[in-house]
Amino acid sequence: MYIVDKDSVEEEEVKEAKNTTIRWLIGDRIAENFAMRYFVIKKGGNTPFHSHDWEHEMFVVRGEGYVYDGEKRKKISEGSAIFIAPNEKHQLINEDSDTLEVICLIPIRK
Repeated sequence: MYIVDKDSVEEEEVKEAKNTTIRWLIGDRIAENFAMRYFVIKKGGNTPFHSHDWEHEMFVVRGEGYVYDGEKRKKISEGSAIFIAPNEKHQLINEDSDTLEVICLIPIRK
């Protein structure tokens, strides 16, 4: 068993993002299949608009914002669960909340 407090994990700036940080809560040193990341997107911030060949799941812990797919924006808020399919373009945007905080699970790529 492994338990970690998110505030004890180093917070890093996300490259190619605006006003966004990441904490790798569970990674390949602990788990074999999935990594758990904690994103904080400050007001006016966003993740890069991107896609990749793996799926991931997200859960909004705090705040509200949007997921953008290149054509439309969909509102997300505290309690929203989001599935991003492989190769689906996406971006998280925070226009109004002090922070948009999201847990994101991805497969570990070995």
